[in-house]
Amino acid sequence: MPLFQTSGLTLAYETVGEGPPVLCIHGFASSGKVNWLDTGWVETLAGAGYTAITLDNRGHGASEKPHDPEAYYPTQMAGDALALLDHLGLERAALLGYSMGARIAAFVAFTHPERVAAVILGGMGMNLINGLTDGNDIIAGLRAPSLADLTHPTARQFRIFADHTGSDREALAACMETSRQPMARADVRRIEPPVLVAVGEVDEMAGPPAPLADLLPRGEAFVIPRRDHMRATGDTKFKAAALSFLERTFPARTIS
Repeated sequence: MPLFQTSGLTLAYETVGEGPPVLCIHGFASSGKVNWLDTGWVETLAGAGYTAITLDNRGHGASEKPHDPEAYYPTQMAGDALALLDHLGLERAALLGYSMGARIAAFVAFTHPERVAAVILGGMGMNLINGLTDGNDIIAGLRAPSLADLTHPTARQFRIFADHTGSDREALAACMETSRQPMARADVRRIEPPVLVAVGEVDEMAGPPAPLADLLPRGEAFVIPRRDHMRATGDTKFKAAALSFLERTFPARTIS
């Protein structure tokens, strides 16, 4: 994978396709490959005329994995996304984030709206503001000696996912400590680019999408039918809604 440097860390990324850039920012304990390539998003975006850029966040995938919680605040991870755009010579891109990646995308859009054409927040509703209630249980689950010791359902879910992806569990625990920092309601109201908020119908981790969309100056909500937090990621209806939103806000082809 290609690499770039930011804030003293070496991070990995991939680019596929030709056309307007869509920076894809994955969720917690995932990677660019798991979140976007394996679920068909890269193929979908490239097939629609976009360049899909997948970033392995710090602590994840093929990127460097610090064990210090002070390295994982959303503003720092948002800085990584901006550094990748700089590295690629891109002045502006659409952002597609899922779960933790959606939180990162929201911070990018708030701090640097001039760099963001449009934003898709997948798997992140009102908990962008309210925070993640299961975070401490997830941290404990990642640091537990074995899966057999865990009874909390969300902690078990993330421990199984982390083991499946071969993740550095100590880096993930450090990441969970600080990356879940909520965004202030007043800051959400000041996000300028158009935003699609897409959450699974039975997603208990994200919070509802409509109240968040109502706070955003140019927000829209989409409920992904019959999907929970994990199974919504590659959903075909989610992809269709995202492409429709991009076509209206950041079209791949200029119509003469």
